[in-house]
Amino acid sequence: MSALNLDDFAQLIERPDADLRRAAEDRRARTPVPPGALGRLDELGGWLAAVQQRVPVQPVKRPQVVLFAGDHGVAELGVSARPAGGTKDLVRAVLDGVSPVAVLARDAAVPVRVVDMALDCDPAELPQEVTRHRVRRGSGRIDVEDALTAEEAEAAFRAGMAIADEEADAGTDLVVLGDLSVGGTTAAGTLIAALCGTDASVVTGRGGRPIDDLAWMRKCAAIRDALRRARPVLGDQLELLATVGGADLTAATGFLLQSAVRRTPVILDGVVSAAVALVAQRVAFRAPDWWVAGQASGEPAQAKALDRIALNPLLDHGVTTGEGAGALLALPLVRAAAALAAELPVRD
Repeated sequence: MSALNLDDFAQLIERPDADLRRAAEDRRARTPVPPGALGRLDELGGWLAAVQQRVPVQPVKRPQVVLFAGDHGVAELGVSARPAGGTKDLVRAVLDGVSPVAVLARDAAVPVRVVDMALDCDPAELPQEVTRHRVRRGSGRIDVEDALTAEEAEAAFRAGMAIADEEADAGTDLVVLGDLSVGGTTAAGTLIAALCGTDASVVTGRGGRPIDDLAWMRKCAAIRDALRRARPVLGDQLELLATVGGADLTAATGFLLQSAVRRTPVILDGVVSAAVALVAQRVAFRAPDWWVAGQASGEPAQAKALDRIALNPLLDHGVTTGEGAGALLALPLVRAAAALAAELPVRD
């Protein structure tokens, strides 16, 4: 296996086709609908033309929800409303079709793929196609120890790349990216605070299932302690993920970067996907051109990361459940933009 060099992504990732975006805008100007009347749907139509490399735009026919799952040792500190090691229950709810993202995906006829990277359970409790990429059982407690070894971090990153390749090869034309984790927002907040050079209190949110004030203070303290460990390794993004990320966040970073290499557009969900997007931007500055932010989760760290990446969420409906549900709610908007860009009549 060749050595993993993240610097290669800066050369491999190209921007979406600007000429085709301009062609789509010119085509839109020749439709009977007044300029500006469609709001952000016009912006999305131009983006789709650029990422699809075609005018008129194609309908989004083969979307896929991809959820990276893992438990985080920092959850032992009581930083989450869910019990430490409880991500298995979230995964089982998705697989059984009873979680919000599963219900929404079924209604939209979109398949859901769950990838176990570091669940704290016996792998025999879940289907083999879910657990086959797992690199360890739970990620380390980031306030006092590394989340991963260097070898585990590379394995997780490569797993994310491999999944991106599998989706591209299968014909997936749009990915809805989400996460399933307990303690993941604490790791995400640490990454965002480290990369934005801000204090722990600025990025510490209440989570999808809101925590009380005492839990918020414990979470803030955990991020503060993890930040002390993160700052010395800011120059190496893979080492940063190994130190304060986790297997699920590391895999999602590799997935985002390889998806950009393969020209697969992605809708980001909440604070965890915003954190890995921020890491990926540090690796390859062109990569964010292949993503849109699905929804504002209300987490302060997500807002800070998206502002740094220059992505404006498509929706703000107060949906805090996470698990990819908010990003999936934005999919109909993207599909509507594709339909309008493709089907509005054009004057000669």
